[in-house]
Amino acid sequence: MKIEIWSDIMCPFCYIGKRQLESALAGFPDDEFEIEWKSFQLDPTIESQSGKDVYTFLAERKGISVEQSIEMHKGVTERAKNVGLDYHFDKAVISNSLTAHRIIHLAKKNNLADEMEEIFFKAYFTEGKDLSDVSTLIKLGIQAGLNENKVREVIENESMFLNDVKKDIAEAQEIGVQGVPFFVFDRKYAISGAQPVEAFVQTINEVRNKK
Repeated sequence: MKIEIWSDIMCPFCYIGKRQLESALAGFPDDEFEIEWKSFQLDPTIESQSGKDVYTFLAERKGISVEQSIEMHKGVTERAKNVGLDYHFDKAVISNSLTAHRIIHLAKKNNLADEMEEIFFKAYFTEGKDLSDVSTLIKLGIQAGLNENKVREVIENESMFLNDVKKDIAEAQEIGVQGVPFFVFDRKYAISGAQPVEAFVQTINEVRNKK
């Protein structure tokens, strides 16, 4: 079964959705699943702002206090905790995800996309790593199993894999993706958002029954 996932590594629900899907897949140990990660940018206009955390960024963007922003994020942090994720929005550094998406396409070419996604998600939401920093991106790429020189080449050459990212985003628009995460199962069924594990299990069973 092929599962395509449109996702942005700056999207807190995408990491949660990844965990929900993984929990569902664990219930089908005898089945084979092909996971294909697709690029999506929630806000392609965001400029990297080293030193500015998510709480402050959202407060400024929405014209609210930092305290109100913290309150707004509490529910998301709780949802993350429920699936074993430790979110630290106070440490998360605002950055544009385009370069990271291009590196994910390099990883995809090397069958390491899932590893790269996981490492980027954890780096951003848990470890407070700056994903606009070149040395950080290189270290994370190496951690995923990528060649250091290849990662550096992608970072320095802004056209590398750019068309792949654009193609994913255009495809999302074509099939009516309004937000991420967005999961497509064998091009027959779709799940929008970080739904409960049961929703993934039900959808997988429905696809299996159609085969």
